Amino acid sequence: MDPFWSQWWVWGVAAVALAVGEVLLPSYVLLGFGVGAAIVALLLLIGVPLAASWPVMILVFAITSLIAWLLLRRVLGVYSGQVKTFDHDIND
Repeated sequence: MDPFWSQWWVWGVAAVALAVGEVLLPSYVLLGFGVGAAIVALLLLIGVPLAASWPVMILVFAITSLIAWLLLRRVLGVYSGQVKTFDHDIND
């Protein structure tokens, strides 16, 4: 029997849990990790031999999570005119 972490459904459940966590804690951080876990689950499901090495699987998860987070930050991030800057103090 394969180790627990090499099952595709474990990564799928982690992806769903991270997506639900993103709904509860909106910061676009957990969503990037959720996308990374979903990609690892998909790769394991289609038969890519990631489960042979734990460090390779974690490396794929980390790289895909970083790329997903950067893309989400680019698409959903703070825009230049979105932040209001105050030039005076209310107490003056």
